[in-house]
Amino acid sequence: MHKRPALALAAAGVVAIAVLATGAALTGGSAGAVDRGSATHLGSFTWRMNAGWFGGFSGLELSQDGRRMTVLGDRATLLTAEITRDGGRITDIRPGPAVKLLSSRGKVLRGRAGDSEGLALSPDGTLNVSFEGVHRVARYRRAGDRAVVLDRPRAFRSLAANGSFEALAIDRAGRLYTMPESNRTAQGRIPVYRWDGRRWTQPFDLPARDRFLPVGADFGPGGRLYVLERATGFVGFRTRLRRFRIAPSGIAGEEILLTTATGTHDNLEGVSIWRDGAGRLRATMISDDNFLALQRTELVEYRLPD
Repeated sequence: MHKRPALALAAAGVVAIAVLATGAALTGGSAGAVDRGSATHLGSFTWRMNAGWFGGFSGLELSQDGRRMTVLGDRATLLTAEITRDGGRITDIRPGPAVKLLSSRGKVLRGRAGDSEGLALSPDGTLNVSFEGVHRVARYRRAGDRAVVLDRPRAFRSLAANGSFEALAIDRAGRLYTMPESNRTAQGRIPVYRWDGRRWTQPFDLPARDRFLPVGADFGPGGRLYVLERATGFVGFRTRLRRFRIAPSGIAGEEILLTTATGTHDNLEGVSIWRDGAGRLRATMISDDNFLALQRTELVEYRLPD
């Protein structure tokens, strides 16, 4: 989703002195959440390329060793890339060819129909992509294949035009989870939709807190659901990362792991949770630069508590 704060995000390119609000007290409406605030910043890497397709990255998946990534742009572009690390920190990214996503009829997706936002990889390599302009989730056996569009229930058709499925995740059982960025239940909560291989259901919802909106999601190695959230301010972005345990009755154990001050990072929208060679839990996130010169494509990494 394109988010451009006032002043054309001048602060995103100028303000680099914002302080990370780790462990800071939350504003009102946070009862029931455990604010661990214990994520540790490991590093940030600004990725630059001179190519027309480069930018707008909203979906991210990393390999188990953190050295290969699949990234999704919000103009129906998909690519894989090799990551070079030194002491665990990203030092270089070497992308493969960019591939345009196709419709179910084999045509290149464009405009609203090509507003691709969320990415989740199945164990067999199938690519699952959520779209925001025309609210849907599609599967691709391989990049370059025609889309197989999953059933679209009535609930999907009334979602906000530019505020639906930014987040997409897949659990160990192969079930897909997505949630709208801006639509809420009658109780003001974030509805979560799950695809079990045959149909969509809404098994639970998440508490909405402090004007943050869900823009990315992933399941970690331990089976917990991680939700990346963004708040857009007058001069930049704030980022929050929460995680939940999936219980038979819904969700439990809400934890807030990270909350940043405005301008700490760019417009982070994609997240991948993995363990490094030392067994430490990591979150890697990527920013959507909105194809604006004042913004940047940034990969940000944090160590997370177990």
